[in-house]
Amino acid sequence: MKYQRFIFRDYQFDPDAKTLTLQYAIDQILAFTETYKFDFDFVQYESKTLKRALENLFFIAGVSYYKTYIPPEIIVEKGELDAERAAFFSKTYQRGLGEFWYVNNLDPKTPVNFPVNANSTRPTPSTGNGLLASVGGGKDSLLTIEMLRTNHENLVTWSLNHKSQLSPLVERIGLPHLWVERVWDPQLQELNKQDALNGHVPISAIFACVGAVVAILAGKKDIVMSNEQSANEPTLTYQDIEINHQYSKSQEFETDYQAILRHDFDNSIRYYSLLRPFSELRIAELFAQKAFTKYKDVFCSCNRAFTHGNNRMLWCGECPKCAFTFLILTPFVPREELENIWNGKNLLLAEDLETTYQKLLGIADNKPLDCVGEIRESRAAMNLVQQQYLELLHYHFELPKDYDWRTMGPSHMPEEMLRELIVGPSTASSFDGLPG
Repeated sequence: MKYQRFIFRDYQFDPDAKTLTLQYAIDQILAFTETYKFDFDFVQYESKTLKRALENLFFIAGVSYYKTYIPPEIIVEKGELDAERAAFFSKTYQRGLGEFWYVNNLDPKTPVNFPVNANSTRPTPSTGNGLLASVGGGKDSLLTIEMLRTNHENLVTWSLNHKSQLSPLVERIGLPHLWVERVWDPQLQELNKQDALNGHVPISAIFACVGAVVAILAGKKDIVMSNEQSANEPTLTYQDIEINHQYSKSQEFETDYQAILRHDFDNSIRYYSLLRPFSELRIAELFAQKAFTKYKDVFCSCNRAFTHGNNRMLWCGECPKCAFTFLILTPFVPREELENIWNGKNLLLAEDLETTYQKLLGIADNKPLDCVGEIRESRAAMNLVQQQYLELLHYHFELPKDYDWRTMGPSHMPEEMLRELIVGPSTASSFDGLPG
């Protein structure tokens, strides 16, 4: 290997400048600096509590630099890692880089070992209350917000980067909003042009750790995300290892992170997805009912709108995410309104997307490496769509007769939040009676 050691060098938080600076190195040869600007007013907070949350962000954000050369040894010059925290970061790096191992033809069992440098630490509770809901720009987070605002007055939203794209959407939401800006080291782009490895990182794990910092600084208790049950399905199998593009959106990661939050903060900071019990198809139906009309001209679920260097909302109409979104909204949104979002293009009838739909339906090759739903729910959506589009009957597939895309899946959200999603006991198996 070209380099041997990845070093977590230092982190510094300047409350006056509202800026966090993270510093990493590789073999004392390459040095990286990443910054976060928390552009909102802070509440009074316990410094020990914030320190723990900053350390978690320091450790997880390092994955963007670690992946460049995958040094075999990890050195921690600042920050405490007891056995529980070291195991969490080791697993999150290893599993969260699954797609990275695949696209770079690397061993998917490549070990990532964070060192233990401290005895088991005691929790440092926070004193916040209320809800902090993430705004990602797409239908999922907007559905979460519309469902929460019905019963929760102490609700604020937050986002990481993409202020120019998200500002019209945030204004339409009309709730207090907290902006966070992340600036990663520009060397990454230059190294990627040379010999550095590149690929997908567990970005939602970074969001999760940023969320805890925001919750402490803003005095909130619950970090509410919008990840669905479909995120649990592996994208493909590589060298007998299941690879999930959405690992850090999965229930597995969420459960692991919830355990770390309890370990670090007792039960004073909670992290969960309000949409975890739902399939993407059910989310599309609810979004069409509750939020589409309000947000149809400002929302966007296309990942290309949020790539580095882009500063405007757009639906590319070419990627798997656009194709999937068009598919699952078609049964619930009038055709003309849906086509208007893509400037008159009907993605279901686009010849250049036929192969993409075959992958989404599990007819050909693997599922796309993108944030798309399960194969069976794509098939369920296509079954509904084929009733409108007879020209799509050439897609042939099987669907289990007992599959019901409205059936509730498992979740680990707080019991009182789960009760808001359903009518009757929390063990109910359907959610026909959503609030609002």
